[in-house]
Amino acid sequence: MSNFQEIKPEEITDNAIKLIGKDWMLITAGTLARFNMMTASWGGMGNLWRGPVAFAFVRPQRFTFPLMEQNAYFTLTFYDESYRETLNFCGTHSGRDVDKVAATGLTPVAGETGAVYFAEARLVLECRKVYAQYLKGENFVVSEFDDKFYPTKDYHRLYVGEIVRCLVR
Repeated sequence: MSNFQEIKPEEITDNAIKLIGKDWMLITAGTLARFNMMTASWGGMGNLWRGPVAFAFVRPQRFTFPLMEQNAYFTLTFYDESYRETLNFCGTHSGRDVDKVAATGLTPVAGETGAVYFAEARLVLECRKVYAQYLKGENFVVSEFDDKFYPTKDYHRLYVGEIVRCLVR
């Protein structure tokens, strides 16, 4: 889209901890023919395997999960504070039950990889899925985290995505 400028991932000026943990993001998987987005406040960005990556966590019961499994690319999109209600809606309603695009007014766009992002975003990370693994209870060094965050043992699946394209406004 013409209102975005492509930058290198290392040129992102946002604080990743605030960006993900406080501002939130949408994880979107699928293509324009079939996609879903979900709000997340867990994840990260950094350098792994000699390149820029982003990582996200999705529980198997989420509607986004099979789309993450079936597609090679996903996006992480970030918004200004005026979209807080939209992000809250996308995090509290399932794509199984509601058309989130119709409900929020977001405008889906196909990226160069076919992955979906939204025209209203201020930052877009288009990611190629390079690694995925379920979290496991026995791997928690601090067992209280397992008990606190996974009382029913419904562990997230971690997805590591190579950042192949970064767009900002």
